[in-house]
Amino acid sequence: MGNTDLNYIIGIVVIFVIIYIYFKYNQVRNRNEFIKMVKRQWGAVPTRNYTQEQLEGIKRYFLIKHGEEFYIDDITWNDLDMNSIFKRLNNTNSSIGEQYLYYMLRTPRFNKEELEERKRIIDFFEQNEEARINLQCIYGEIGRTGNYSLSDYIYNLADLDVKSNIKEYAMLFLGVASIAAAITIPTYGVLIFVAVLILNISQYYKKKGDVEPYFVSIAYISRLLKGADIFVKAIPKEFGEYAKRVQEAKGNFKSFKKHAKWVKSGKNSTGSIEEVLLDYVKIFFHIDLIKFNYVLAEVKNNIEYIDELIEIMGSMEACIAVASYRSVADYYSIPEFAKEGSAVMETKDIYHPMISNPVVNSISERQSVLITGSNASGKSTFLKTVAINAILAQTIYMVLAKSYHASFYRTYSSMALADNLMGNESYYIVEIKSLKRILDAAKDETPILCFIDEVLRGTNTIERIAASTQILSSLNQENVMCFAATHDIELTHILEDVFSNYHFEEEVKDNDVLFSYEIKSGRATSRNAIKLLSIIGYEPEIIEKAEQSAAQFMKNNKWERLL
Repeated sequence: MGNTDLNYIIGIVVIFVIIYIYFKYNQVRNRNEFIKMVKRQWGAVPTRNYTQEQLEGIKRYFLIKHGEEFYIDDITWNDLDMNSIFKRLNNTNSSIGEQYLYYMLRTPRFNKEELEERKRIIDFFEQNEEARINLQCIYGEIGRTGNYSLSDYIYNLADLDVKSNIKEYAMLFLGVASIAAAITIPTYGVLIFVAVLILNISQYYKKKGDVEPYFVSIAYISRLLKGADIFVKAIPKEFGEYAKRVQEAKGNFKSFKKHAKWVKSGKNSTGSIEEVLLDYVKIFFHIDLIKFNYVLAEVKNNIEYIDELIEIMGSMEACIAVASYRSVADYYSIPEFAKEGSAVMETKDIYHPMISNPVVNSISERQSVLITGSNASGKSTFLKTVAINAILAQTIYMVLAKSYHASFYRTYSSMALADNLMGNESYYIVEIKSLKRILDAAKDETPILCFIDEVLRGTNTIERIAASTQILSSLNQENVMCFAATHDIELTHILEDVFSNYHFEEEVKDNDVLFSYEIKSGRATSRNAIKLLSIIGYEPEIIEKAEQSAAQFMKNNKWERLL
């Protein structure tokens, strides 16, 4: 071997060494940048913006998984604006984490053991930064699925039929044969090669168009399995049982990695010379189409193990996100659950998670509650505060309060309703259907916690009071704790033996209205609605006549006709 050849070989080796060092340098740099990011994110309010499409995608994993277990229904979820609560908690870096966190918030637990286990995980990662960051790096590598749902990527793939590879192997055989012909009999072989090339390319793209959307799914499963390999090694010994379950689940994908490396979406292409040449090989020999069917068969046969990986690893990242949220909260406590089956709600200094500098409130009740007060005085906010914290208590096992003692509840609400124009239903129809689902749920023995804002506001006063009385009276059950807000003072008298009365009040002072937002015992006694008209700037004549009309009604219990 001459010096020229030796120098050439050395030059090639040096180039490969430089490329390797550069690749490793980028890996280390990217990891360090990611670690800096997760440290900044820890204990901070997430600032991520979501499209409606992304939120719907996140939701679909819950829709597939929840089954027959109790879950927070859409009416309650929307009434309480739980999407905002989810966004506040969602300090995750992968789709498996954020979609499991959403599922967690919508499926309250009813046994303390499962909640205690979540707390054990949350506590550990709150106190062990290095172990937490090691796992967060794994989740960062797994990544998100963009605007698409995790279920779109995985479960839709499992619904495909595995097709025979006979046609693809025929194309592969023709490709090999045409190359052999071109070499052995160039005169005619080249023509045969060109004909086979055209045939194979046309057949390739015809088939590729049907299956390529699923190549991204395979890429995500590949990242999930790669992450599972690292997860088993990185998980602290305190969670060895989870490592064992992940090890067993991923062990069912013995040949997935070997076949999946050939199946890549064009979106993941780096544009390197090697990839371009490999693409031509795949097109001519249909290799990725052949490998796709092998991978698809393995996914279909092991979909339950993919679900196992998502559940174990996703729940772990969801708990890490909750640990971060603990640092965001002004203060929190671990809920205590009543052993008896009857309804109870005792909480001290409870507050709403989305309000800055919130006014805290306390309440201790073993029967249902009726709340009165003027608009904007705090009734609806208080209802939402208790409802949200009841959900947090049974999902992430923390409440935004100094203390919380309550039953395990199925939580329902009927609050922020609207006309159903698409279904051609009035507000009143929507409202009574919403209330009916609560009455039906109350027939079950498991305690109900329900929140009703302005009972039957969609109808006239006489029928509203009559019907509201009977509906609320029907909810006077041992296993039901109902919080209802109303402007109808009459209800506070009719139901005072079965509902405890509370109120919020305001003070009109110096042409301004001042709200304390503090809940107080008893029914509301102040009537400031007409005074508020003056503050807003209504004509004095309107205000004066309104006051006279109200005074006449209070005196005679009858409205005077206008002349």
